[in-house]
Amino acid sequence: MRTLVAIPVFNEARYVRGVLSRVRAFANDILVVDDGSTDGTSDLLAEERDIHVIRHDTNIGYGRSIRDAFGYSVEHGYELLITMDCDEQHEPQEIPAFMRAASNEDADVISGSRYLRQETGDDVAPADRRRINATITEELNERIGDLIGCEMTDSFCGFKAYRTSAIAKLTLDDDGYAIPMQFWIQAAAHRLRVIEIPVRRIYQDMNRSFGGALDDAAHRLAHYREVMHAELCRCRTMLSEAALDGLVCGCER
Repeated sequence: MRTLVAIPVFNEARYVRGVLSRVRAFANDILVVDDGSTDGTSDLLAEERDIHVIRHDTNIGYGRSIRDAFGYSVEHGYELLITMDCDEQHEPQEIPAFMRAASNEDADVISGSRYLRQETGDDVAPADRRRINATITEELNERIGDLIGCEMTDSFCGFKAYRTSAIAKLTLDDDGYAIPMQFWIQAAAHRLRVIEIPVRRIYQDMNRSFGGALDDAAHRLAHYREVMHAELCRCRTMLSEAALDGLVCGCER
């Protein structure tokens, strides 16, 4: 399959050259979405050869970078899109595992999981991130697990492979870190087939910031739930009764 590896970046001058060098060993086509970096990342990218770059003039958000990667992969005729982070939390040598899983043609989304199995040397996740991930993953499984055919263990991992024919169906509009909420609900609404594969759990910076109010764990969890609720409302005609159980709609957008 014609495959694009997309890497969203924001102020990753420390890592970007090393990550790109390692990714090139496993991918011919690389897209970097630079979300308004101000630390010299943009200058480093300008010196790189044989990569595609989308640059935002200002920092918009992780969700916009992912959406741009989706749009670029569809527009340019790729069959498979792989997304990964640029902070050395995702290992490029795991890219072939996503390609192999996609070649089986039994899934539309191959989602990396840092919790599917314990790997020797895995880092311990920051407590608030693990707690929120586990809580949201459980809530998503209760609502949409039967629709995507997968009992997820990690709903927030950004290391994923997508069939572009599947993501072309989605209408995501969240610019921030809550985009997984929209993605999973719409994946269920369109009956996308999902599987998980294990990936290493790596945390290079235990204190990495989400920015603003989202650095408060309680606020972050509430925000994720708000976006999830809104997306359930928006997609309610395409979802099952189980997915909508207890949902009070009134927040159509």
